[in-house]
Amino acid sequence: MNVFVLCTGRCGSVTFAKACTFITNFSSAHESRTSLLGEARLAYPDRHIEVDNRLSWFLGRLDQAYGDRAYYVHLRRDDLSVAHSYRQRYGIWMMKAYREGILLNLPANADPLEGCLDYCHTVNSNIELFLRDKTHKMTIDLAEIQTAFPPFWEWMGAEGNLEAALGCFQTKHNAAHFIPATAIDNLLRSVRRLLPQPPIQNTSK
Repeated sequence: MNVFVLCTGRCGSVTFAKACTFITNFSSAHESRTSLLGEARLAYPDRHIEVDNRLSWFLGRLDQAYGDRAYYVHLRRDDLSVAHSYRQRYGIWMMKAYREGILLNLPANADPLEGCLDYCHTVNSNIELFLRDKTHKMTIDLAEIQTAFPPFWEWMGAEGNLEAALGCFQTKHNAAHFIPATAIDNLLRSVRRLLPQPPIQNTSK
């Protein structure tokens, strides 16, 4: 039995993985095989909980490797909060890859927050489609984590220190911090300054 926590990232996934370390009858990790290729990428040990937002791009192979035998969790946070968090990191890592590699030729004047929201919608819809025919699945909302984590614990037959696991959610891990603008962000600002601005509407009566 394996447990896979699927998500967009920026949704409490690091904290969720840390909480799972207090489960004694499963191993657990966060993004533990991201540097591997081929079959090795998804070769997780038995009785293992993997939290990895990049698995949303490996769902076909995940299905081939584990299918309906595994347990799946869709970890959610409201899209706007996730998008604002990713906006802090718009020029690097996931959003850079999505903006430049997946959304090829995105206009220079595209709203960064809209790009982040588009990423959220894409990933969550991929996960929802993947889970549609799965027997063992549950959705956990980060806003309700204190009440949702104990049922998750029982659902998967976890053993260990539940109280300590719940304590993890009292502290933010891997919190978003503003990262200085990249050359791309600077270019976007320059382009916007050159674009004609819509007239200000006079709403006074």
